[in-house]
Amino acid sequence: MVGGRWRRRSSFVVCVFVPGGQAPKNDGLPYLSDRMNDMLASRFLPFLLILPLAGQVRFAADKIDIDVDGKPFTTLYFGADSNKPYLAPLRSASGKIVTRHFPMEKVEGESSDHPHHRGLWFSYDDVNGVKFWENDPSYKKGTIGRIVARRAAWKDGPKSGVLEATFDWNDANGTTVLVENRAMTFYSSPTLRIVDFDITLTAPEKVTFGDTKEGAFAIRLADALAEKKNGGKMVSADGKQGMKDVWGKRSNWVDYSGTIDGEQLGVAIFDHPSNPRHPTYWHARDYGLFALNPFGQKAFDPAAEESHWVLEAGQSLRFRWRVVVHPGDTASGHLEDLYSDFAK
Repeated sequence: MVGGRWRRRSSFVVCVFVPGGQAPKNDGLPYLSDRMNDMLASRFLPFLLILPLAGQVRFAADKIDIDVDGKPFTTLYFGADSNKPYLAPLRSASGKIVTRHFPMEKVEGESSDHPHHRGLWFSYDDVNGVKFWENDPSYKKGTIGRIVARRAAWKDGPKSGVLEATFDWNDANGTTVLVENRAMTFYSSPTLRIVDFDITLTAPEKVTFGDTKEGAFAIRLADALAEKKNGGKMVSADGKQGMKDVWGKRSNWVDYSGTIDGEQLGVAIFDHPSNPRHPTYWHARDYGLFALNPFGQKAFDPAAEESHWVLEAGQSLRFRWRVVVHPGDTASGHLEDLYSDFAK
């Protein structure tokens, strides 16, 4: 490992990837609640256990590989060549890839639109007028920003593992307009893949989020799950179905499911009730973009007031989201139960 240090403390390992940086203190680990464990056990497997994640993270100079139960799950790329960090690919518990390969890989027959759509990512396209969403290095239009990884650390525990990272949102001149502190908690389960995102954005100086649909917490799903060509199905927490009734609407959660290599699978995103502007707007498209956007407002609802969300210097915003990759469709995946546990 280049520029990093290992420090073992009690039952977990901390790895810090910052030259000259300091290892974080032991702040403990979050766990799935007892109710969640009981629900998983009764609904999915009669003897299901939440299993350890120990020793399943590999650091490299530009990425962090994350395994769950000895199987590859995803990789966090710091994104020096893409202007933003992203997780790709995402896999189901059965090993199926549920995200699009492009543009990281070119697969014959796969869609190749929107090269700024990379796996799972978080960014927004109007932060003091700087574009952090449509910011692929090949783009020349507008003021392009870069989200740069400053540090990353892993905490390993008996029921979950936490990857903590700090990212600087820098404008075209390299000035940091936002500091993002992110904790990603990976839970172990034989049938599900669950990741919690706890994100805090802090403004070093005054910052304004403009009103655009282009954002924010997003996944580019595998083409096989897309509604438009392959019969994928979007369902919101309110029972609305299809892009026509999901895009631009507000809801606690949305599930997007379909069939990959003969297996019915779904991916859900949950918006926590404590989030600002909950329930969030959904920027979910029939071609496979699956995103929520708490910053846009008039961009989704022409009758709404145009949003100019201001953070004064030193102020912060905190968002909590959960991603669930599950077998089956919305009903058989028991999304309502899973959301209820997350929302407590």
